[in-house]
Amino acid sequence: MGGTDLRVLVVEDDFRVAELHASVVSGVPGFTVTAVAGSIAAARDAIRDAPVDLALVDVYLPDGCGVDLIRSLDCDSFVLGAAGDGTTVRAALAAGTLVYLVKPFASTELARRLAAYAQYRRVVAGDELTQTEIDTALASLRPVLPTARTPASQSVTKDLVLQALRESSQPLSAGEVAATIGVSRATAQRYLAALVAKGQLRMQLRYGTTGRPEQEYLLR
Repeated sequence: MGGTDLRVLVVEDDFRVAELHASVVSGVPGFTVTAVAGSIAAARDAIRDAPVDLALVDVYLPDGCGVDLIRSLDCDSFVLGAAGDGTTVRAALAAGTLVYLVKPFASTELARRLAAYAQYRRVVAGDELTQTEIDTALASLRPVLPTARTPASQSVTKDLVLQALRESSQPLSAGEVAATIGVSRATAQRYLAALVAKGQLRMQLRYGTTGRPEQEYLLR
């Protein structure tokens, strides 16, 4: 594990569930588990000993509510809990949690959300972000829900975006994609952000000799 891994704290009072969550985290490239805590007090002790980037927090803990812990944290957080009522969900989101997963959920879903979080962290790593970068970062955290039917025009545009990247010998910017397939830059950017969120594309920064770095995209 590298020194740039994202550090994760697992807060879960059921040791079997905690071990499962920790194993999922360890299996996602770029993440490492720094500690597993079974209570709010233990979680605070763990963070005091070793700061973390992300806390995976259960709602019902022996010494209080996980949402209260999240509210006091200086790191990002996911809620992994059995509470699905609107009051708790709203409280968790207001407290700052980025992801809310209701148990039981598939281990693959947690792994997918962690990978999306890693993408989010890469996008927001800059000192000053453009609106496009902010939109891309937020979109990476939100799963694309399946729809009963995709309008034909949207499907064609998505295919053209993918085809342009597939046929290019190098990554393309949103402007270059737009020029290649004959759409506006805003339209190209919207489809590129959606494809990044779905995991079909990867976004990276292109550094030139002057000015701000530009986002460019390539197939995963």
